[in-house]
Amino acid sequence: MSVPLRLINLLLRLNTKRMLARMRDPSRLRRNFEFTARIALHAPRDSRFSEVEIPRTPTGALPALWVECGRPTSGRTILFLHGGAFVAGSPRTHRHVAAAIARAASARVLVPDYRLAPDHPFPAAVEDAADAYAWLCARISRPKAIGLAGDSAGGGLVFSTVLRAAAQGLPPPACSVAFSPWADMRGVNRSLKDNAASDVMLPAHRMPDVVATYLSGATADDPLASPVLGRFRDPPPALIMASQAEILRDDALGIARALRESGGDVRLEIWRGVPHAWPIFAGLMPEADRAIEIAGAFLRQHLQTGSDDTADAAGASLTR
Repeated sequence: MSVPLRLINLLLRLNTKRMLARMRDPSRLRRNFEFTARIALHAPRDSRFSEVEIPRTPTGALPALWVECGRPTSGRTILFLHGGAFVAGSPRTHRHVAAAIARAASARVLVPDYRLAPDHPFPAAVEDAADAYAWLCARISRPKAIGLAGDSAGGGLVFSTVLRAAAQGLPPPACSVAFSPWADMRGVNRSLKDNAASDVMLPAHRMPDVVATYLSGATADDPLASPVLGRFRDPPPALIMASQAEILRDDALGIARALRESGGDVRLEIWRGVPHAWPIFAGLMPEADRAIEIAGAFLRQHLQTGSDDTADAAGASLTR
């Protein structure tokens, strides 16, 4: 365990976990997340960003952020879905992670600003993620040039998007990557209790509140809410990473099992000593950087090249 990791674990336990345990206002949580990202989570120097709006009806355009870092291989594209418990987070809080993945995978990354609860409860986030994926499929010549990635809530949303895309008749992505996915809303997993003390970031007792806010009366048994219950048709290869000590450990085990039972090829990595969704600390600790390297290699292995029509939508040039 590196010295930076030890320090981050301590800060998370003393600050973040206590804050999340008592905070009830989602808007305040969003402001805190945005502020922390702005002062502490920085993208690589050669990162480039450009805003784009994905046209759709009837809910209006979906804002998103194009991210590049280094020299992307032609056509390789990753749809990255940010974490934040479905009530917080944005492309701004995760643009540094997206840039790190873009560099590691030699790909362009699209980060949609999907709608958040409580103003927009389930299934709004799933609909937005699926709309972004459909937009990419319509513009890139080879669907196998598109991969999905996400962390925490966004990690679970990756697999909800796979299910939704299949139901809509869209081609499957080339692969999926999920860091600490929240993939089961039922609150039945043993790690919620067993790891309540060892998880340095997430307070287990608040999970039912967040679930109620996100689902807003919908059933947790819906596979789009809890993709561990999904029946996947020919699921793409998946890389799933989680911490041994986090309360969502069993979510990672459960979605890996569901994919394997559907015939999917799954690489599951359970790390020791790291916090929930630790790749968000890319650039701050070697364990996060190593996870990004592994994810990038996995994405490069599975993503094909292909021409695309997204350049005009992204703008002629991307800027920091």
